Amino acid sequence: MIISNIIGGLGNQMFQFAAARALALRKKQPLKLDTSGFDQYGLHQGFQLQEAFNGAFDVASELEIRALLGWQRAPLIQRVLSRPAMASLRARTLIVEPHFQYWSAICDVPNDCYIKGYWQSEKYFLPYAEHIRADFSFKSPLHDKNIGLAENIRRQNAVSLHVRRGDYVNNPATLAHHGACSIGYYHSAVEHIRRHVDTPVFYVFSDDMPWVRENFAIAAPLHYVDHDNRAYDDLHLISLCKHHVIANSSFSWWGAWLNAHPQKIVVAPKQWFARPRCTDDLLPSSWVTL
Repeated sequence: MIISNIIGGLGNQMFQFAAARALALRKKQPLKLDTSGFDQYGLHQGFQLQEAFNGAFDVASELEIRALLGWQRAPLIQRVLSRPAMASLRARTLIVEPHFQYWSAICDVPNDCYIKGYWQSEKYFLPYAEHIRADFSFKSPLHDKNIGLAENIRRQNAVSLHVRRGDYVNNPATLAHHGACSIGYYHSAVEHIRRHVDTPVFYVFSDDMPWVRENFAIAAPLHYVDHDNRAYDDLHLISLCKHHVIANSSFSWWGAWLNAHPQKIVVAPKQWFARPRCTDDLLPSSWVTL
């Protein structure tokens, strides 16, 4: 069997599952998920895949995980073995993502393995995109205000615009790693959309809407989606939009990717991290970077 370590916010969970799901399909092996890291994880909203989507998100038992990893199951040992210098000491069944770029050798891992990483590239699962879209079909129908929003989005040339702040600006370590998209980026992205889309209407999603309302001065129709929504309800609404302006966030990455329309325009920030880092495999080639 293949077991995937799942941790982080909803977007990261989706990348981890998608890469593992594609690997399991390729090797014709069952897939299970290790969600034990959420027991002591205080960020975001915990493990959400089962609640949000229709796919099979089977959780591995401790016995199944230990059968693959043995003594290397211990969290402290795994943290040590995750360092690149420790690769030669890992069990053959423990697969740690070696770098941020797409790693083609994932196709050569054993049929029985435990994979650990973020796997942030559609190259890991693009051959199985139809399966991934089916897995990530939304379980709960939209309700209350979201029904009317969805109807408007379908009638208009709706463009999602996602502003990620939250821990990106409130946590110094996170800010130093990720950085936050500038207002200048959003102005450029909106102008790009307006040059290529007739009468666009922008639907703004953010974890810091008061800041957005105070600081955004964009000469375009804006609708702020600021009522109390679950994260995956926002993701659902984003995916219904025809075009997208995303943040340097795996959450809005997935909102844009789940829109399967071949003529969609997706604008993404050229600089995804605060410090320069190769992100060539992160964004699909058809997306526009500014």
